[in-house]
Amino acid sequence: MKDKLKTVLRNTGISLLISIVLIFCILGTVVFTVAQKVSNEMSDSAVQNLSESLDLIKCTIEAILRSEADFQTMMARELAVVADPEEYIQSYERNRTMVKLSLIMSGQTQGVSNVDEVFSPADLDFSAGRTINGLPVSQSYLNYMGAWSYTIKCPVEKDGQEMATLYVEYTYDSLDKSLPDGFYNSRATLYVMDAESERFVLKPKGMGKRSAGHLNLADFYRANNIVDQQLRDEVEECLQTGQNILFSHNIRGENALSYMWAVNDGSVFLVGYVPFEAIQQEGRTVNQYILIVVAVMLVAFGLCCFIYFLNEQQQNKIRQEREAEREVHNKQLAEALQAAQIANNSKTMFLSNMSHDIRTPMNAVLGFARLLDIDAENPDKVREYTKKIMSSGQHLLGLINDVLDVSKIESGKVVLTFDKFTLADLLSAVETIVQPMAKAKKQHFHTEVLGVKYEYLIGDETRLNQILINLLSNAIKYTPTGGNIWFRIKELKQRSSQYEYIRIEVEDDGYGMTPEFLETIFEAFTRAENSTTNKVQGTGLGMAITKSIVELMGGTIDVTSELNKGTLFKVELELRIADDQEAPSPENGLAEAENNSLAGLHFLAAEDNEINAEILLEILDIEDASCEIAENGQMAVERFEQSALGEFDAILMDVQMPIMNGYEATRAIRALPRADASSIPIIAMTANAFAEDEKAALESGMNAHVAKPIDVDLLKKVIRQYTKREE
Repeated sequence: MKDKLKTVLRNTGISLLISIVLIFCILGTVVFTVAQKVSNEMSDSAVQNLSESLDLIKCTIEAILRSEADFQTMMARELAVVADPEEYIQSYERNRTMVKLSLIMSGQTQGVSNVDEVFSPADLDFSAGRTINGLPVSQSYLNYMGAWSYTIKCPVEKDGQEMATLYVEYTYDSLDKSLPDGFYNSRATLYVMDAESERFVLKPKGMGKRSAGHLNLADFYRANNIVDQQLRDEVEECLQTGQNILFSHNIRGENALSYMWAVNDGSVFLVGYVPFEAIQQEGRTVNQYILIVVAVMLVAFGLCCFIYFLNEQQQNKIRQEREAEREVHNKQLAEALQAAQIANNSKTMFLSNMSHDIRTPMNAVLGFARLLDIDAENPDKVREYTKKIMSSGQHLLGLINDVLDVSKIESGKVVLTFDKFTLADLLSAVETIVQPMAKAKKQHFHTEVLGVKYEYLIGDETRLNQILINLLSNAIKYTPTGGNIWFRIKELKQRSSQYEYIRIEVEDDGYGMTPEFLETIFEAFTRAENSTTNKVQGTGLGMAITKSIVELMGGTIDVTSELNKGTLFKVELELRIADDQEAPSPENGLAEAENNSLAGLHFLAAEDNEINAEILLEILDIEDASCEIAENGQMAVERFEQSALGEFDAILMDVQMPIMNGYEATRAIRALPRADASSIPIIAMTANAFAEDEKAALESGMNAHVAKPIDVDLLKKVIRQYTKREE
């Protein structure tokens, strides 16, 4: 077996060696062919490359000239509005670009300049008619510093009248710093020539060979032995017409491309030559790079093959080990995923069942409390019993709502409702709830509102109320009898004129919290544990819910505390300022508790719980409405099927019922061959209060969803909404 393996490896090595040799031969042939082709193409494209290079330099110079003209135009506009234009010019500091600024007021032959001398334009020649962006430009000249220069003049206009003329002198040397560095590795020549005088006004640095003897075009001809009269005539014609010319010529025994390239419509020209050898050098350089790259690739290929043979066996072993580890890891991940799914489903099921099991008896407690309170003829014992039922029911419902709020927040289903509210009403509602709680423990409750300018704001008043009640009730719970509670609302510096920036502070001098508990206070199901606080009831969800709501509103919450000294909560929020700062009319609201009247309506209700059915009948009777009870979904379907058209105004449908549940009953009713089967309003009235339950109700064909315990006002509003729509 070992000998067979060695034979296989030896044959594999020979095959690989032959493959490498073949690859070398193929790459060598390809490299030679490509190198020849590149060299030929580079020679053929010499003219094109030079043209593109000259165009680049031309565009650079023209961009500089246009920039100078634009800046001078802008300066002329500024001169038109200054109090003393001449003083402005005299105080203007010279720079490398604009070496001299002069101004001649209209009607005068002399003016001022920024070089402390009287200025006269008599020596400037604008007769050639050359312009830059519409501004006249003079012929080139040597200025007082001995530098080749040109001047651009620009009218200064105010209210449509020319009040002065601005002359700015520029040197050609200022163009040098903006030109590209290097021209064919400094083997070419480049000059900037004035078209009128044919003088070389600039020899850019770093742009190829330069000769001090080349002062003008005649010197250039003489130095480079350009004696062909026909060629000179063609050059002269290009100078007159502003055209480009490019021609091949032997310069001192070296073949070269000479050029005359027009800039700014022929006001100046780029003059020089580039040896063919310099142009072809790029092709040779490319070939060298190709050879280097190919050599490196071949060396790398050989090394890779060598390393491959050395590590193949080790890699196979590692792959087998990793495969085994991956299988174990995948199995663990699958088990963890399954466990997570089971846990998540269990949590959802627990919350759903808890909601239904607790809300159903709560409906009876709160419903009978409401009926006893309405029908009682002032018997003290009955009223006391009623209040106890209401108090216990509301407390238990509050615990349920805390759990449901956490579930909604975690699933991202909490949506804020933005509406206009008054800060005074919010504070009044909070104090109405909190003051009795503090009074019962003989605590001192202090309220302060500092600097808040706007009474009417836009936000979720219900959620704001929830934040304040959570903070204040906690402060009361965890502060001993006779302690102090401070409730403050302060205005902070506005960050936007459209938003009121406020800070809510709730402070107490109660038990306080340890540093360890402060780190987890905003986590769900977390409560401080000690002999004192263990007597306080609660789920430990209040602070988690509060923090989530604050952050949902775009705010922040912070807490500081010291054990046995007290706690301070700070909430910072931005609330939009209402455009209309007038209070809503109470008459409007009354006209709407009238529009929701149920008087005269007749309902079919599917309800299997006798107590809930009795409560519903009493509530509707109080509202001058009537109702017929069906004990399950199947009976509700049969009763509706037997009813006359229009006998029932709406159907109130429970969900969890024996024989046929509410979803099945709704689908059965919608499928009946009756004219009103698809249009009669069906309203879910159930203890299933999750968002998924509402979605399921709507998908089954119901029109709306109202959760138990029944909020009578909400039920009336929903019923009237759909019965009106039907009418």
